[in-house]
Amino acid sequence: MKWRRFVSVPIFSVFLLIGFVYYVTIFIFLDNWLGFQSSAGLLNVLIFSSLGSLSFFSFLVCVLTDPGGLPPAYVPDMEENDVSDQEPKKSGLHARHCDKCSAYKAPRAHHCRVCRRCVLRMDHHCLWINNCVGHRNYKAFVILVFYATMASIYSSVITVSCILQVDTDFSRRVPFKIFCIIYGVLIFGLSLTLGTLLGWHIYLMTHNMTTIEYYEGIRAAWLARKSGQTYRHPFNVGVHKNLTLILGPNMVKWLCPTAVSHIKDGTSFPTA
Repeated sequence: MKWRRFVSVPIFSVFLLIGFVYYVTIFIFLDNWLGFQSSAGLLNVLIFSSLGSLSFFSFLVCVLTDPGGLPPAYVPDMEENDVSDQEPKKSGLHARHCDKCSAYKAPRAHHCRVCRRCVLRMDHHCLWINNCVGHRNYKAFVILVFYATMASIYSSVITVSCILQVDTDFSRRVPFKIFCIIYGVLIFGLSLTLGTLLGWHIYLMTHNMTTIEYYEGIRAAWLARKSGQTYRHPFNVGVHKNLTLILGPNMVKWLCPTAVSHIKDGTSFPTA
């Protein structure tokens, strides 16, 4: 069933984009700039190929990893949820019921209309991986965005360096000039988009939020201000603890998308 996720136009488009950027960066711009015979050229080939391979591997992990669904017959601990009428609205820890699944939701779980099920710690449904980004594949998604951002920026540097340092007579090579402009706009836009996305998810990680919780928090903060109270995201337990909960306690493994042995069942989370 997991392999069926690859039968998707967006995923096929991602494969084409990865192949196109790799080919153009290595075999057109890098070859024209430094060549493959020099040590500098080979070093740049090695670095960019490593970033491309890590991006591709992380993409596969995102597609194939189940984000996490509710355990069968999940029932919340009713004693923990036996609080006043005001407290659940403030903490977000009260028992919730999904009408579509006809089952209880775990804390931070949300129903995905595309996947047609409740997903643990759901961040969003991503069209480009044809999968939800949730509890079990969120780390892989962040690492994918990180490697893809680094690869895009590296490609941009190689492209600009080639254009500026190689003595190319563009007046006689108009098609190549047009290609350079189009590719430059493409890779710059890709770098900017991925960089912005990376910055956004770094912000979410440091606050231990999902995208859904961020927008829910805006409304909760507004309601709290109206009643003269203050709102604090209940799962924000400090920057370092927030990062280790997502990336793992071992910093050496932070950039490995498959190092997820620290991830629990996703039905309970530490709170502030």
